[in-house]
Amino acid sequence: MENKNGSVFIIAEAGVNHNGNLALAKKLIDSAKEAGADAVKFQTFQTEQVITKSAQKAVYQQITTGEQESQYEMVKKLELTFDEFTSLKEYCDHSEILFLSTPFDMESIEYLETIDLPIYKIPSGEITNLPYLIRISETLKPIIMSTGMSDLEEIGKAVSILKQHGNKELTLLHCNTEYPTPFEDVNLNAMLTLRNTFQTDVGYSDHTLGIEASVAAVALGATVIEKHFTLDKNMEGPDHKASLNPEELKLMVQSIRNIERALGEGEKKPSKSELKNRDIARKSIVAKVPIQEGEVFSAANITVKRPGNGVTPMRWFDVIGQTAKRAFKEDEPIEL
Repeated sequence: MENKNGSVFIIAEAGVNHNGNLALAKKLIDSAKEAGADAVKFQTFQTEQVITKSAQKAVYQQITTGEQESQYEMVKKLELTFDEFTSLKEYCDHSEILFLSTPFDMESIEYLETIDLPIYKIPSGEITNLPYLIRISETLKPIIMSTGMSDLEEIGKAVSILKQHGNKELTLLHCNTEYPTPFEDVNLNAMLTLRNTFQTDVGYSDHTLGIEASVAAVALGATVIEKHFTLDKNMEGPDHKASLNPEELKLMVQSIRNIERALGEGEKKPSKSELKNRDIARKSIVAKVPIQEGEVFSAANITVKRPGNGVTPMRWFDVIGQTAKRAFKEDEPIEL
């Protein structure tokens, strides 16, 4: 998965950082567009179909939102209606940024099909959800699948299911689902393992603080980068603190685009920008001292100095022993 021009596909993950507020969700779209992201992604779910009322929060959710409410109660407050998502899709179309949303239940998949979602993003938690994987694959849309918390055997089973049921374009995202992910647990080289094992495009869903891991993933060959962002890290909600603010998101996008340009095509040759420096930086064979016509060139009377617009020092031993055809002043380039 990559842009038509071959550039990295950057997903600004709004997730549930709208806090259940449609106006705030639209501001997140504006921010993603301003940052230069290719797509802005939300999460579509009906809490009753996703979480039992007795489910516990993850530790990071307890830290960011407290321990008083259940996971169900926390997530219910972050829910948007299908009609609101239709409004967000239209707002994205008007803003000329791609709308994406991860479904978390079967009805949400069916709804997203009605608004012609162009790409499905499977989150790490659904990689063992057989009926879910089958239904998304049957849409025949391109799929991006995160692989957090999974080993190669689990990923392999999911990949096989997707391919068996119609998927023909799959990108696997390396991911660690701890928010924020400690750098010692990032393991970016596992992204390369995914590419080599499954022969798919790969990318990185980044839950670290900062942008370094995403930029490094691009240097390693990621074709997709997904990163959470928020309008304000101090807002209430489970994911704000581990998200980028708008300025950081913009910096990440700019950094990724710079790295893409820096990677180049791989052919080792002088660039256009550096050719003008070649003669200045390289050296030529010049007279070390005044040399008379007919004098024999030797290490005693020739040396190597800048600039490099004369006889190359690679011909040093061709010059040694030859006779000067004319007189040379000190520092004057030798002519044969």
